Amino acid sequence: MISREDFVFTIGYDGALAVVDGKAKRQYGRLSTMELAEKGLYRSAFSSALWAVSKSEANAESDMKAFIDLFNKVTGTSYSRAEELQRLFGVAIEAVAKTLIL
Repeated sequence: MISREDFVFTIGYDGALAVVDGKAKRQYGRLSTMELAEKGLYRSAFSSALWAVSKSEANAESDMKAFIDLFNKVTGTSYSRAEELQRLFGVAIEAVAKTLIL
């Protein structure tokens, strides 16, 4: 499984290889879910929240709800479930063996 930072900044896949935005990872990789969202990096923030939920981390569900609430407020939408945002952002947990940092 790839690291949280690699998952958050994955921009695509080539088979079992995750392609990662290295510049964004270096610049924003240590930010929390809500810090990413506050900077307008909504796809990355959602990926961070989804990663935490998939790993059953402490406060993961509350971070996901906080992200959804912030996203709805900023965009004027009414999403209520992570599955809806997975489709919107094109993000899903995948089995990945390697990463390619660009």
